Amino acid sequence: MTGPGFRVLYDERMIQGRLNALADDIARAMAPDLIAIAILKGSFIFAADLIRALHARGLSPHVDFMTLSSYGTATQSSGTVTLLRDAEIDVRGQQVLLLDDILDSGRTLAFASRHLADKGAATVKTCVLLDKYAAKGNALAKADFAAFACPDDFVVGYGMDYAHMYRELPFVAVLDQKGVRD
Repeated sequence: MTGPGFRVLYDERMIQGRLNALADDIARAMAPDLIAIAILKGSFIFAADLIRALHARGLSPHVDFMTLSSYGTATQSSGTVTLLRDAEIDVRGQQVLLLDDILDSGRTLAFASRHLADKGAATVKTCVLLDKYAAKGNALAKADFAAFACPDDFVVGYGMDYAHMYRELPFVAVLDQKGVRD
C-alpha cells in the first residue's frame, strides 16, 4: 500500500498481532505492577495499545510520560538528547518499562535509562516499536523488547511524525521525498 509521500511498512493488522505477542513476552518477564513510562511524543499510540495489551494479560502498569527531543523538525537526529519533561511518578525501587517509538542511534534510550536509574529505579527494561539497530549495527543502547526490525529509512505513522505531520496514520510507513514538505 502506498500513499502521497509514503510506502506502508507495517499495516494495522501486523502491528496489533505483534503487540499482542510482545505483551506476552513482557508479561512473562516483568512483575504485574510495573511502571510504564512512554517517551513522548512519537510513542503515544504504541504505548497506549501496548499498555492495553499488558492489562489484558493481567498486568497493572502505572503509567507516566517523559518528553525528550533529539530530532526537532529534521529527519536525522541532532545527536543531543534534551529532557523537556520528566516523569512525575516516583520510580525508586520500582521495575520500569521504558517505551519508545524507535531505536535508531540509541541515544534517547541510553539517556532515559540512565536518568531513570539515577532516580533510583530498581530495573529499567526498554521496549520499542521499531528497532533500526539490526540495520545499522551501531546503537548506543539495545532494546530489551522490540516489535519490529526497521530498515534504515525515515518512518512515520502510528504516532511518529515528520514536522508534526503523519502521526494519525494507523500504520507505519517509509516517508519518501514527496512526503517531505518545506
